[in-house]
Amino acid sequence: MSKNIVIIGASRGIGKELVQLFANNEGNHIIALSRNVEAMSEFDHLKNVTYKAFDLSSSTVLEDLTQILSEIKSVDILINNAGKLVNKPFLELTKADIESCYQTNAIGVMLSTQVVVPKMLNKGGHIVNISTMGAFQGSVKFPGLSAYSTSKAGLVSFTELFAEEFKETKIKMNCLCLGAVQTEMLEEAFPGFQAPLSAKSMALYIHDFALNGHKYMNGKILPVSLSTP
Repeated sequence: MSKNIVIIGASRGIGKELVQLFANNEGNHIIALSRNVEAMSEFDHLKNVTYKAFDLSSSTVLEDLTQILSEIKSVDILINNAGKLVNKPFLELTKADIESCYQTNAIGVMLSTQVVVPKMLNKGGHIVNISTMGAFQGSVKFPGLSAYSTSKAGLVSFTELFAEEFKETKIKMNCLCLGAVQTEMLEEAFPGFQAPLSAKSMALYIHDFALNGHKYMNGKILPVSLSTP
């Protein structure tokens, strides 16, 4: 069955792999969004992919996404995959460092979701938030990631609160807390570390979960991890 799928954070790593996986079904229409629009030019050969510049750190997130999706009447899947990483000792974090993480990893995601929800109310849909094991309660934590992990923990709480508020609708929201995956962001956080999973292998799991997970769960926080990191 064909679906309209919005992927935020689509220019590299897991997001890029997800776009390509969903595009394998020619009936799907994928709206790929990232602030790095040049990197998405490699989607040019995919006829069912529309890519647009979109920056979660912008002060006009609501207006920007409303415009981008203005001709899309319904959305079946939203994957909030974007992330902002700052790796600094806690005492060296600036206000700007903290605000940038929270804007991209939490505030921007909530505002984007406000735009998409009305397009899901009639048919229903699945919203998948991508968080980190660093935001999963009781998991191993690492120095230097206070701004990143706490902002991603906001997604965990948001998932539970959203599911409660919209439980009488057909919309489902779940959150995946990822462990170590070989991506550019992992290299920024843990230089030289070799993760047990590739971006493509994790994207395969998320692709299947986005299509089917909402049939079995709602408001759930799932650790998806072979190692941390």
